[in-house]
Amino acid sequence: MLFSPSISLDEFAISTEHGFLPDGLPLSQLAQPYFAPWEDLASQLPHLIQTGQIRCLVDSLPILSPSRLQTEPEWRRAYVVLGFLTHAYIWGGKKPKDVLPPCISKPFLEISAHLELPACATYAALTLWNYRTSDPKSELINPDTLSLLTSFTGTRDEEWFIVISVAIEARGAKLVPLMLDAIAAANTHDAPRLAALLCRFTDGLRELNTILKRMYEHCAPAVFFHQLRPFLAGSKNMSTAGLPHGVFYDIGDGHGEWHQYSGGSNAQSSLIQTFDIFLGVNHSATGEVRPSGTGYIQEMRKYMPAPHRRFLETLSALSTVRPFIMSSHADSPAKEAYNAAVLMLSAFRDTHIQIVSRYIITPARNHASVEQARSDRVNLASPSAGARNETNPTGLYGTGGTSLIPFLKQTRDTTKAATC
Repeated sequence: MLFSPSISLDEFAISTEHGFLPDGLPLSQLAQPYFAPWEDLASQLPHLIQTGQIRCLVDSLPILSPSRLQTEPEWRRAYVVLGFLTHAYIWGGKKPKDVLPPCISKPFLEISAHLELPACATYAALTLWNYRTSDPKSELINPDTLSLLTSFTGTRDEEWFIVISVAIEARGAKLVPLMLDAIAAANTHDAPRLAALLCRFTDGLRELNTILKRMYEHCAPAVFFHQLRPFLAGSKNMSTAGLPHGVFYDIGDGHGEWHQYSGGSNAQSSLIQTFDIFLGVNHSATGEVRPSGTGYIQEMRKYMPAPHRRFLETLSALSTVRPFIMSSHADSPAKEAYNAAVLMLSAFRDTHIQIVSRYIITPARNHASVEQARSDRVNLASPSAGARNETNPTGLYGTGGTSLIPFLKQTRDTTKAATC
């Protein structure tokens, strides 16, 4: 392998075997009895949400100190548990709660500061650090062998929705060193090797697309839309849902702060953003433009584990594949291989759009469905008349707060436009 000498995967907590997933399996629970109050609620979360008990039981929790957490897996597990309890508390009633009690806010903010992550249910909490396998000796690329540690609904549908992403992360792990090899090949002007690596990269993307298409096997659109999706929402851009100021994180004695966080989103996957950086796909104008001038995809890096975020920053400065390809002859094998890779990434995003249409757009339009008629919880996936405008005619927003279909289509089109 010709790994770029400027990048050491270990330095960025990236495994050559598991990629952005932990090198070992995530911790299944905090073993210390001190943290049992957290784990007890997490283990019963679906039942407590369904029976309407979650808020009163969270309110009765003691304020536990994270200072007893010792290893990084323990910090991560605590982050997962409090992320789930936070979103269950906010969205686990007929109307959202805009104040988070000190028993959650105080330790969660400390744990989030340690991990350099927002205090909410990010992709890391929902996916990267929240799975187990029935066969520890096998690879993690088969979603049939994977299950969740913590769940909002306890359904197979939620489990399948998450473990599909885990399997994609696991299968994509082998593409990370391959991309670094390709960058090294571009740096040494080794066009034949670069072309070969790009062909292998395209094959890898095709495998990821195949895994993504398995979403339909065990995740029913009605269950996803009505039971799971409300809990994935954040507190940013949620005025129409009842959180005009976000959520107040009360740390006690009259102190605290309002926070507005995006919800869990696959845009927070470092693997997917690595593909864009490697191929030189520029999404700077995609999605909402923030006051800082950065686009939504750039903003999502703040929701990634800190070492992974720093990896993307480093890779952005080092990736030379697209400039090398742009300087190549029009009929060069390397350019042909590059364009094939870009189009395969675009196809992956097409699959994502099709899934969103089936799991969100269609259920949102079916106002007469039995499931929606039975639901008394605010469903953020439902179209909001006040949110409809020229750029978002459906009024539908993603859990991250973006205009749903316009954002996804623009991301796909920007990818496809990167061909040269």
